[in-house]
Amino acid sequence: MDGPGFTASLVAGGVAGTSVDLILFPLDTIKTRLQSPQGFNKAGGFRGIYAGVPSTAIGSFPNAAAFFLTYEYVKWFLHTDSASCFMPVKHMLAASAGEVVACLIRVPSEVVKQRAQVSASSRTSQVFSNILYEEGIQGLYRGYKSTVLREALWSWRQDRVVDSWQSAVCGAFAGGFAAVVTTPLDVAKTRIMLAKAGSSAASGNVLSALHGVWRTEGLTGLFAGVFPRMAAISLGGFIFLGVYDQTRSLLLQVSRKSP
Repeated sequence: MDGPGFTASLVAGGVAGTSVDLILFPLDTIKTRLQSPQGFNKAGGFRGIYAGVPSTAIGSFPNAAAFFLTYEYVKWFLHTDSASCFMPVKHMLAASAGEVVACLIRVPSEVVKQRAQVSASSRTSQVFSNILYEEGIQGLYRGYKSTVLREALWSWRQDRVVDSWQSAVCGAFAGGFAAVVTTPLDVAKTRIMLAKAGSSAASGNVLSALHGVWRTEGLTGLFAGVFPRMAAISLGGFIFLGVYDQTRSLLLQVSRKSP
C-alpha cells in the first residue's frame, strides 16, 4: 500500500471514529449504566450523561486510526483478485487484525470512560489516577480479552462497497444486527471493567462473567442495554463508514493533485 493511502486511512479513520464516539456518547453512557451491576438509577440514571467524555475524546482518534491503518495494510498484504472467493475472508482477517491493534488504545480509554460513566461525580482525571494507584498499568487493560473477542466478532461484518452512501447503509444494518448478537460479550466486558480490584470478575474470565450474569439476572441481564447499543452502533455504522469513505476519497484526490 502506498504512502498516500496509508496517510489517508490514518486520518480518515481517526476523523470517522471521533465523530461517531462524540456524537453518540449519551447512548453509550445509557448502555453502560444499564449493564452496570448496581443498576441504571444507582449508576447515575440520566444525570451527567457526558461523564467520561474526555477519555473518549483523547482515545477516539488514535483508536480509530489504528484500526483502519491496520485494516488497510492487512488487506494490501493479503492482496487477492477482487473476483476471488477469498475476498470476504481477507476482509474478515483484516478487520480482526485491526481490532486487536486498536484495542491496545481502546481498552484503557474504555476502562476509564466506563468507570467515570457510573460515577458521574468523579472527574475523568481522578478516575484515571485511582486506577493507576490501585491497580497499576494492568488495571487499564482490565477486560482486554473480552473486548478483543467482542470487537473481532463484530468487525467481521465490516466491508466497504463502491459508494459512501452504500457503505453507510450497509454499516448501519450490519452493525445493528452484530450489536444484538454480541451484547452478552459487551455485558461481560462492562462487568469485568467495573469490577472491584481483587474480585472474581476482575480476573477477566469472560465465561465466568457471563455465567455470573446468567445466574443472577438471567437472559435479561445478558442483554442489558441492547436497545441503546443497537441504536448507537447502527447510527455509528452509518456515520463511521460514510465519513471514512468520504474523507479518505477526498484526501486521496487532494494528494493526486498535489505536485
